[in-house]
Formats: sequence, structure tokens, C-alpha cells
Amino acid sequence: MHAWICQDAVGVDALTWAELPEAEPKSGEVLIAIKAASLNFPDLLMVQNKYQIKPPLPFVPGAEYAGVVQAVGDGVTHLRIGQDVACLSGTGGFATHVLAPAALCLALPAGFSHTDAAAFIMTYGTSHHALVDRAQLKAGETVLVLGAAGGVGTAAIQIAKAVGAKVIAATSSDDKCSLCQSLGADATINYQSQNLREAIKELTRGKGPDVVYDPVGGESAELALRSIAWRGRYLVIGFAAGPIPALPWNLLLLKGASLVGVFLGEFARREPLAYAATMKELVQWYAQGKVKPVIDQTLPMSALKQAFAIMGSRSVKGKLVLVNT
Repeated sequence: MHAWICQDAVGVDALTWAELPEAEPKSGEVLIAIKAASLNFPDLLMVQNKYQIKPPLPFVPGAEYAGVVQAVGDGVTHLRIGQDVACLSGTGGFATHVLAPAALCLALPAGFSHTDAAAFIMTYGTSHHALVDRAQLKAGETVLVLGAAGGVGTAAIQIAKAVGAKVIAATSSDDKCSLCQSLGADATINYQSQNLREAIKELTRGKGPDVVYDPVGGESAELALRSIAWRGRYLVIGFAAGPIPALPWNLLLLKGASLVGVFLGEFARREPLAYAATMKELVQWYAQGKVKPVIDQTLPMSALKQAFAIMGSRSVKGKLVLVNT
């Protein structure tokens, strides 16, 4: 088996492709032959030593992947050899094989492609947890999705529409706005060419969005918070823009609004039954055609550094996926 190794978390350039000894699953583990693995923003932060979770060195990056079970350890009864699975384990995905905790593996139904599955759990799990659980989004409410053409943004559009909400998708180009419209967004804002706050005011007739979904942070955060509706819910997903915004808390008071944190990993760890129900519903929605990952492009596993560079250019629409052939 081979894997990308992070010996020192100083950045992408320090990653090396290396051969590792064959592994046997321990109790509660499965050995997976990885078919596809997707890139997520935390993968980049982790190899730069900037993420809140810091794996002990050396480690194999790659939080999310899909493949085929090759061996099972003692005590594993819900998975079998030859079964297609997806997994969000935090590390291990940028490789040909991985030892994964069986409890974190999602058994895939027939027709669920490895490429889609590798781009599914983190983005759709996060967006469902955010909108359905944390924001308690209702049919007829309005959601503003920032960074709407990215991985979690495209998932958020689809999930909000599945709930019956109105979606305003904000992104950085007309091309990305067109993508969001194709996914069901009711309106779009190009915040490179439009005034974000004025556009929100016009599209909501001055009421503001009931829910703001923000995986970006940065300078757009305060503008969106100032625009939020009475009793609005502002979902803190991440900080892809880099800076963590310092928001004026009096705005929450004046709007009777809530600032709501979203952390899928802790949700899954602390509330495993609720997390399982979330994933069950999402798999059903995938089978019904309500949700489907947007794949910008697939590259060979050997092109990890190139994939990170593409992700860093902020030109990606949806997700990048690496595949083993």
C-alpha cells in the first residue's frame, strides 16, 4: 500500500508519496481499498498545522474517502468483505488503502458511486446538521448561502430546497451564480460585482434572510449579519476566507438573532444516534435525486499537490476528487 505522508506539518510541499507495510485490521477496524477521496478545506489546514485538530506526526491526510472493504477486524458485524463504503475518519484518505474505524463507515447502497460517496459525508452531513438540526429550517423560510458554489455551499442549496426553503446563493462570479441556479437557487448575488447588503435587501424586500449559512467568514460576515431577519439564525460553518470575523454582538440583540456554531465531527461523536439518522435521510435523498455532489473534476491520487493548488485558487465549483485506478 502507498500513501501521502505528512512528516512535518509545514505545508503541502512537504508531503511525500511513500510505500507503507501491509496492514491488518484490529478489533473494530476494517481495511478499505480506497477508490476515491475528496479534498476538504480542513485537509489543507491540517497539513499546514492550522486546524483545531492536530494529528500526531507522521500522518496520512485525507478526511473523507470511499472504497471497498478488504478485511474486517474482530467485533465488526455490520460490514462485510467486498462491501462498498464511505468514511469520514479525519485522516488516512490520500492513499491506496486505509485502516478505518468500522463505526465511522457508511455502507453504500447499490448505485451510489465511489466518486459521489467520497464527496458526500462531510459536505452534506455538515449542511444537513446546520440547516435541519441547528437552524430548524422550515419550508417557506429564506436562506442566504455564502460561498454557495463550493462543496458545502452546493450541498446547502440542495438541502434547503429539499426542505422547501427559498435560497439566495451568494458567490464570486457569474459562472458560479449560474451553477447555483442550476442547483435550484431562487436568486443569486455576485458579491464581486454587486453590493451584498443592498442585494440582500432588494431580494428579501427589506426583511432579510431567516438563516445565513456561512462557511466563508471574512468581510462578508458582518454585512450578512446586519442583513439578517428578526429571529434569524446565523450558522457559523467555517472560515474559508481566512480571517475569523469579529462581529458586533449588539446586532444579535437588536435582531433577536442567534449565532449558531456547526461542527459535524463533534455532533457525530456526542450524538451518534442523531448523526446516524441524518446520514440515513441523506442517503435516501440521494437515491431520490434530491441531492447529488457537484464534482468539479477528478484527478489521479498522484496529483494531490496539484489538487491542493487548484483548491487554493478558489476556482473550484463543488468538490475535487482524487481517484485510484
